Amino acid sequence: MSNTTTIEKNPFGGLGSRTKGDKVIWTAVVLLAVVSLLVVYSSTGLLAYKMYKGNTEIYLFKQFAFILVGVMVIYFAHQVNYTVYSKVARILFLISIPLLVYTLFFGVKLNEGSRWIRLPIINMTFQTSDLAKLSLFMYLSRLLSKKQDTIKDFKKGFLPVIAPVAVVCVLIAPANLSTALLIGATSLMLLFIGRVSARHLLLTLGIALIPVVILVMAAVIRHKTDGGVVEKPKPGERSRLTVRVGTWVNRVETFIYGGGKEDNDDNNYQVNQAKIAIAKGGILGLGPGNSQQRNFLPHPYSDFIYAIIIEEYGLAGGAFIVFIYLIFLLRSIRIFRRCPFAFGAFLALGLSFTLVIQALANMAVNVNLFPVTGVTLPLVSMGGSSFLFTCLAIGIILSVARNVEKEALEAKEKEEAAA
Repeated sequence: MSNTTTIEKNPFGGLGSRTKGDKVIWTAVVLLAVVSLLVVYSSTGLLAYKMYKGNTEIYLFKQFAFILVGVMVIYFAHQVNYTVYSKVARILFLISIPLLVYTLFFGVKLNEGSRWIRLPIINMTFQTSDLAKLSLFMYLSRLLSKKQDTIKDFKKGFLPVIAPVAVVCVLIAPANLSTALLIGATSLMLLFIGRVSARHLLLTLGIALIPVVILVMAAVIRHKTDGGVVEKPKPGERSRLTVRVGTWVNRVETFIYGGGKEDNDDNNYQVNQAKIAIAKGGILGLGPGNSQQRNFLPHPYSDFIYAIIIEEYGLAGGAFIVFIYLIFLLRSIRIFRRCPFAFGAFLALGLSFTLVIQALANMAVNVNLFPVTGVTLPLVSMGGSSFLFTCLAIGIILSVARNVEKEALEAKEKEEAAA
């Protein structure tokens, strides 16, 4: 990969192009979409029956519609030359900041956190952190590509690239700490690959770990002093931030000490039902549509959809999902290595990192390797704004792949003509 800051001119692309991006990534998208249809249909049967008076196919049709729209988003996003995303990255990032601030104070409150804003006219909720995450990695890729000559300097190189990450994480953390931590971790990985000084990164990591350590210590102290008994605040008794801090401590405490006296609380119930689903699945699973824990497990179509996959398709099915995401990451790394321009290389790698890390975090929660979070399984969990932003990110990755392939083809044709 070249460290040049030059960005291509005369963008090419169009419906008539012979190259359509990485075929393996396209295949991974199709496979995950098929899995999504099967598992969402299976896990929403009872919910649909209650909500729509026996119409158990309603969520299947909705998911199919989301997949169709998502594929269109991927297709049209990959038709755009990826250099265009460099031009709009700063604008999108600047738009996302006031949206995050508005969401934090005036957003739709669900599950004690303000993560959504309601769009007028269409009356649809929209998670602003999805836009912020996408725009951050686009903007971060642009900054890294332009500052390679000064990237080792603290003031000229490091501060300009770490400041956007810090702003986004601080604004997202009060309502969605897990997403903020994932964004921060992915950003540090991208900065490391972007040749940022390891000393600066370790300093940042040390500062970021301070609140995490405080959170763990608070969970340990509360467990020892209260014996694991947690009194939930009454409505209006505490501020949103205070309530969220209590939720974080509760989840960490539950993860460290297990059920204990809190077997009836929401976090333990989710984890225990997920464990039952995984235990029932065994090696090959109960078969498509035969999940039993979908009737007991909260959010089996989103946060805990991976547990349903293992219950119905066994450990073999769960391993297959992991394999698809790893293949997706490997193909994105291949794009990173082949891209001759820094912006495209960082863009493909950053977006693929955030999708795969989110998938691994979701799966880790489902198998009780990580405290309960609210992250979904990309391209598999039931559709929403997060699903469409995931498709947009994949379309941008394919845009980089498509243009890299065309450049390679044109170079080969020139060599053959010269010969």
